[in-house]
Amino acid sequence: MPQQDNLSGSNSAGSDLSVFFLSGIPGLEAMHLWISIPFFSVFTVALLGNSILLYAIKTEPSLHKPMYYFLAMLAVIDLVVSTTIMPKSLSIFWFNSREISFTACLVQMFFLHSFLCMESGVLVAMAFDRYVAICNPLRYATILTSSVIAEIGLVALTRAVLLVVPLPFLLRRLPFCQSHIISHCFCEHMALVKLACADTRFNNIYGIIVTLIILELDMMFITLSYVKILRNVLRVASKEEQLKAFGTCVSHLCAILIFYTPMVLFAIIYRFGHQVAPHIHILMANFYLLFPPMMNSVVYGVKTKQIRIRVHLLFRGKRF
Repeated sequence: MPQQDNLSGSNSAGSDLSVFFLSGIPGLEAMHLWISIPFFSVFTVALLGNSILLYAIKTEPSLHKPMYYFLAMLAVIDLVVSTTIMPKSLSIFWFNSREISFTACLVQMFFLHSFLCMESGVLVAMAFDRYVAICNPLRYATILTSSVIAEIGLVALTRAVLLVVPLPFLLRRLPFCQSHIISHCFCEHMALVKLACADTRFNNIYGIIVTLIILELDMMFITLSYVKILRNVLRVASKEEQLKAFGTCVSHLCAILIFYTPMVLFAIIYRFGHQVAPHIHILMANFYLLFPPMMNSVVYGVKTKQIRIRVHLLFRGKRF
């Protein structure tokens, strides 16, 4: 097949460290065009959904509250994650454009991992927001001021950058003396580490540490917030008030499940599923990265009345 010939040629030219080649989905090259259809559809929904979400939050005064400021951060992160990986992936599927410079590869990897880390931090902040709203409603406006929200966003960004910025430097020190073909649709840390012809234990350990910080530490804080919320809500005598309190958490709980469930499954399969075919790994990785950006906008758009009204008016071409 021509695609295989291209990859063989790129492999023989692999002595140039500045150039790498993305394989797309190994074993399914003949189906790339068909695979691109659901990928492009999900990408389009993610772009439109999150852009509309940001528009609704910006233009609807009743949404100028801490919870929706955090949601706006989440929407921006989802847009960045989607646009970081999908244009290059689609260019592979549509035009067989596999070549990527080593620098561009590291930049893509940095943006991808840092914004995923930041998304986890924002979900923790949203859990704290729900805790304050339900457990300390009278102090909600004084605790979560605009300056505090900005500081929380800055802390999430700083943490993400500090955790991820060592990865490109750790990769730069490694020699890539054999294949320069990355078995993936995009540049991902472990996919690059596998190509190095040197001791990569430190890279592996650091990657595991970052994953554990995101998964275990952040999920611990989220769980702690919801344990306190549950304890507080169950003290309320009225069933109606209990349901109302839980109702304010439904969208955030969905966002947590949408983000962390695929991450946990992918991490388990990636580390222990050695018998799983490579194309399954790659398809799951793309699903993990594309599904949350699409679903977050859908969930919050459906669950939030003010957003639904604003979107309805947008499509009807009316304004307040």
